[in-house]
Amino acid sequence: MTKYWCGVVSREHIKRGEQGGFCQVCHGKKAPLSRMSVGDGIVFYSPVLQFQGKEKCQRFTAIGKVVGTETYQFEMAPNFVPYRRDVAYEKSQDAPIHPLLQQLEFTRGRTSWGYSFRMGHFQLSEHDFLLIAQAMLPERYQDVFTFDALDPLAPPVPPPQRERDLFSDFA
Repeated sequence: MTKYWCGVVSREHIKRGEQGGFCQVCHGKKAPLSRMSVGDGIVFYSPVLQFQGKEKCQRFTAIGKVVGTETYQFEMAPNFVPYRRDVAYEKSQDAPIHPLLQQLEFTRGRTSWGYSFRMGHFQLSEHDFLLIAQAMLPERYQDVFTFDALDPLAPPVPPPQRERDLFSDFA
């Protein structure tokens, strides 16, 4: 069964991951990546533009599918050998989180909406993943939901019925 995940990474770092076809979360820890399976969907939220930077991003910045069967280590520096997982990324546009806050199940109605992101990696519902996918890939998923994503007061949308063909045309 397909699962959906959210990784929290600076925009600068996830763009490197996109170029290299991999992901790294939670400062290179193995456990979060090991919970994922081939075929799972993953989206990345970037609270900041650069690692340890102060300039806010607050956008979903990458989306893809887990393709690597193994969680593996990669030496980035002599004393830093983080774990990675291979991901096939979609060409997407960044999507600001603020218009989605009242639509996403994990943030709806919460004043402290950023709390979930503090974990660095967490499981999403299919509904939330598809909602984010629609915002990041509007041409592909324009028929999935029928609400104005820019209207934060729009009522919550029902869960979509499209799990099977969600990734059918991912590379």
